[in-house]
Amino acid sequence: MAAHALVIGGTRFVGRHTVQEFLDAGYAVTLFNRGTHDDPFEADDRVDHIEGDRTKESDLRRAGLDLSPDVVVDCVAYHPRDVHVATDIFADTGAYVYVSSGDAYGADRVPRREAETPLEDCPVEAATDDSPETYGQRKAEGDRAVFAAADRGVNAMSVRPPIVYGPHDYTERLDYWIDRVDTHDRLVVPGDGTNLGHLVYVKDVASAIRTVAESGTAGAAYNAGDGHVPVLAEWIDLLAEACETDVDPVFASERELGAVDLSRDDFPLYRDYPHLLATTKLRSLGWEPTPHRKALETTVAEHRESDRTGTKKGPDREAEERLIDVLGTVV
Repeated sequence: MAAHALVIGGTRFVGRHTVQEFLDAGYAVTLFNRGTHDDPFEADDRVDHIEGDRTKESDLRRAGLDLSPDVVVDCVAYHPRDVHVATDIFADTGAYVYVSSGDAYGADRVPRREAETPLEDCPVEAATDDSPETYGQRKAEGDRAVFAAADRGVNAMSVRPPIVYGPHDYTERLDYWIDRVDTHDRLVVPGDGTNLGHLVYVKDVASAIRTVAESGTAGAAYNAGDGHVPVLAEWIDLLAEACETDVDPVFASERELGAVDLSRDDFPLYRDYPHLLATTKLRSLGWEPTPHRKALETTVAEHRESDRTGTKKGPDREAEERLIDVLGTVV
C-alpha cells in the first residue's frame, strides 16, 4: 500500500509542486483546503480532496479523525496558532513538515544558518496580525511551535525557503523581470546590479519538503535555496539566455531613479542587504538543487504560456523609458 501524504493547501504554487513531488514519488495524496482556487488535481484519481478552512480548528480536527497520513505538509500556516493546532492534531503522524521562510531570521548574517542565526522575535500582537510587516515574525514563531512539538515527541520539522520562483508563481515577482527581458531591448536595473538575494526554484522546495519528511530530524529546520546565488545583473543575463534574446541593462542610482519618482524598492527582488541562506544541512540529507539554466528554461516556458506579466509588481514601462531618456540613452 502506498504511503499517504496530507498536504494542507496544495493548489496554487509551492503546494501544487509539493503535491506533484509526492505523487511522482509514489505517494497517495490528500488535499485539505477551502476549495477557493482552481484545483489542478481535480481529475487525478491519485488525489483525494477534503474541503475545509485550516484556520478553523474543528475543520482540521475532522480531517484528522478521517485520516492517518504518513506525512503532513503544512503549506499555509501563516500564524503560530496554526502550527500549534496542526502539531496537536497530527501528533502521531510519521512526519509533520512546516513550510517556514528565510524571513524568519532576525539577524543580518551572511550566510544565515539554521542553528546559529537568531530568529525574529514575535510580539503577542504580531502573532495574530496579517500584514506583510509581521510575516517573518509569525513564521519564526511557527518554527518555535515546531520545536515545542518535537520536545513533546512529535516528528515535526520545518523548511525555510527564501523567495521562491518557478512555474505557476502567482506572486509574479520574477515574471516582472522575465517580461522585461523577453519584450524589451533595454531595461532599468536598480543600483549597480550587484545586490545579492537568495532565491529558490519551486520544484526544489517541493523536493526539499519530501527529503525532510523522509530523512529529517525532529525539531530541526532546514534552509532550502538555489545552489548558486547570482547578483541581480547576473539574473538578467540568465533570463536573457533562457529567453534566447539580448538585453541591455541600464543601471540607475537612487538619485537617478528619483528623477522619475522611482526608488530601488519599487523593483521586485531588490534587497539592500545581502540575503544568503546556508544549505549544507539540507544537502547532507542528499538533496540537490536544480541548475539555473534548467530551472529558468522551464520557468520561462510556463511564463510565456500564462497570462502573467508581473507589470504591476514594478515600475511601469513609461517611467522606465523616461529614465532611460534622462540617462542619455535611446530605446
